Amino acid sequence: MIRDTSGQDQQITVNKRSNIKIGLLGAALFLGVVVSANAVINTGSPQLSLSKSSLNIATVTSGSFVRDVAATGFIVAANAPQAYSPEQGFVTLKVKAGDTVTLGQTIALVDSPELENVLKQQQSELARLHGELSRRELEARRDTLALNNTLDLAKVELAAAQRENRRAQLSIKQSLISQIDLEQAQDDLARAELTYQHAVQEAAIAKDTLAFELKSAKSTVTQQQLAVDELLRKVNNLAVKASVAGIVGNLLVQPKSAVTKNQALMTLVDLSAFEAQLQVPESYANELGLGMDVALKIGDQNVMGKLSAISPEVNNREVTTRVRFSQEDVKNIRQNQRLSARVLLENKEDVLMLRRGAFLDSGGHIAYKVEGDIATRININTGATSIRSVEILDGLRIGDEVIVSNYEPFEKANTVLLRQ
Repeated sequence: MIRDTSGQDQQITVNKRSNIKIGLLGAALFLGVVVSANAVINTGSPQLSLSKSSLNIATVTSGSFVRDVAATGFIVAANAPQAYSPEQGFVTLKVKAGDTVTLGQTIALVDSPELENVLKQQQSELARLHGELSRRELEARRDTLALNNTLDLAKVELAAAQRENRRAQLSIKQSLISQIDLEQAQDDLARAELTYQHAVQEAAIAKDTLAFELKSAKSTVTQQQLAVDELLRKVNNLAVKASVAGIVGNLLVQPKSAVTKNQALMTLVDLSAFEAQLQVPESYANELGLGMDVALKIGDQNVMGKLSAISPEVNNREVTTRVRFSQEDVKNIRQNQRLSARVLLENKEDVLMLRRGAFLDSGGHIAYKVEGDIATRININTGATSIRSVEILDGLRIGDEVIVSNYEPFEKANTVLLRQ
């Protein structure tokens, strides 16, 4: 039976200097391995290989940077009024959708028996008032004649009294009449003077009264004439006329249908003035301003315009705007024709910029800079973006080549070999 291994062990005496040499040798071997590993890492063998032809490469340039926003829209008529029914009745349409109309042309007739009946009643009332006015004028003439007659009689009596008074004055001097007869002649003169004065005043008051009554009667006739004129205007307006020269758009009622007052009948389109209606993303709403330049592309034609109106509300995360442009520069445009546009928000000079690409989906904080056949991942800072370019704030210089494709295939590698 073996108790332990003490019989098999042998004690070996080791020199201390040998231990020190062995330790130094191990440390040297360890440092060599570390240095070799660092050398391998620093030499930077590409971690990934991609075909260069499958990538989009752009060069950093400097120049004028225009920050813009893309929008779509369509051509609309700047003036597209609707025609309305002036009264309740039955409508007869004189035009069809798509017909060309001229300014002032009759486009619809509204038959309103009720309005025409009211007009006839008011015309009859006007005729009655004219007769009443004529009767009052005749009465005024007769009353004036009676007043003048009374005034003339009073004047004659006054003249007779004055003559009797003169006779009495002469007779009393010759003692032909008594003092009583003289006093009676004087009393008759005073009575005749008072009568004449009252006749004059009454005639003046009566004439003023007659004039006032005639004026009131004429005012009533004038008021009734205004009412008849207004009804005539409404009846004449039953013939609805075109307010612009252009074409008939949509018909909003059926022929011979009953319509109410102020009901829309049809839409007219003025072909002499067009505007562009654009839908701009909501995120740019606060940056829009009236008078901003807008580049429009209508078919194969390019034209510049200016923002003329901005809607105060947002629909479907978009803001509706209107753009005015010169129609002399555009040919063969049509209502509701589709178009594309760029709203020019800002213009900067001497800006480093790079062609816009899918690399911005990574956040715009990294880029792969191309040097020969190696693409190296670097940090960058981007600023404003436009439809075609992005502003470079830091990390790149003029002439640097950068991959602007999507960075998902790069798998966040630090270096990538670009195969030809």
